[in-house]
Amino acid sequence: MREIVFDTETTGLDPAVGHRVVEIGCVELLNHMPTGETRQWYLNPQRDMPEEAFRVHGLSEDFLADKPLFAAVVEDFLEFVGGAVLVAHNASFDMRFMNAELAALDRPNLPKDKVLDTIALARRKLPGGQYSLNALCRRFDIDLADRGKHGALLDAELLADVYLELIGGRQPGLVLASKNKGTASTEAADRGARTPRPHAPPAEEETAHRAFVAKMDDPIWNK
Repeated sequence: MREIVFDTETTGLDPAVGHRVVEIGCVELLNHMPTGETRQWYLNPQRDMPEEAFRVHGLSEDFLADKPLFAAVVEDFLEFVGGAVLVAHNASFDMRFMNAELAALDRPNLPKDKVLDTIALARRKLPGGQYSLNALCRRFDIDLADRGKHGALLDAELLADVYLELIGGRQPGLVLASKNKGTASTEAADRGARTPRPHAPPAEEETAHRAFVAKMDDPIWNK
């Protein structure tokens, strides 16, 4: 099964009022394992960059001025995505922007039945928790040292690690392309005994859970 974990950076929150995509990042998974194939496109939005968006991702008008338009990369993007399942965090946001860009070129929308939202998955797997990408990375001990600002490719790589944890755990001995100079590790995993990993939730998640339970009538947790 082929999946593409992807993320976007934009000029704002709503394409309906003229906001545009300025970066797309994609990470390929095959049978739930990273292949080492990634894609990144910076895009000229043909508009100004609001200060609040710049503070999030650090992509300035000057930096994007010589980057291609979405029309120039759409074929590359669609070819890379192919018929894969699209995995995104808060997928409705990214899909709304991508479909707006496609609609402007009279291209069909990306199929809804091929989209997996990791926030929805995390809510099913970790009820009562926190579901931001940072919170999930901290929960699964995924290194956030490089995430000073949001970046579509970096966030897609982090999300790929989070997604693999949510569906059962990352495969040992396999790393994403950016962590292995463009190739996936094929070294055999250590089969020896391992120290059990602690699974206690962070204090903020315990507090959120207690608040959640307090709103319920006769919750089973109190029996």
